[in-house]
Amino acid sequence: MRVNKLVDEVREANLSYLILAKRMIGEDKAEACYRMGISEELADVISGLSTAQVLKLAASNMLMCRFRFDDRMIWDLVTDHASEHGMGNIHAAILMGAQPVEAL
Repeated sequence: MRVNKLVDEVREANLSYLILAKRMIGEDKAEACYRMGISEELADVISGLSTAQVLKLAASNMLMCRFRFDDRMIWDLVTDHASEHGMGNIHAAILMGAQPVEAL
């Protein structure tokens, strides 16, 4: 029963993420690529998905999105543990912006 609830939550997260991604790409592709850390090629694939394809992808039991960074320093900057003056988020944005985008 607990596993089924987790799978349902993964599917809901997938649907929300895909809808948000399509909307962001539709409004400003370059900004969406930057904010999501994806390539333009992947953005084109996502924006070209039909509603039926989005629903089919969302139904997967594997999470479609993932954490963009796995570096403790960036986590500390984002959560402001490493900064007393609130500059952590600015530093984190600079570091994350320098990371390569995900390819297909």
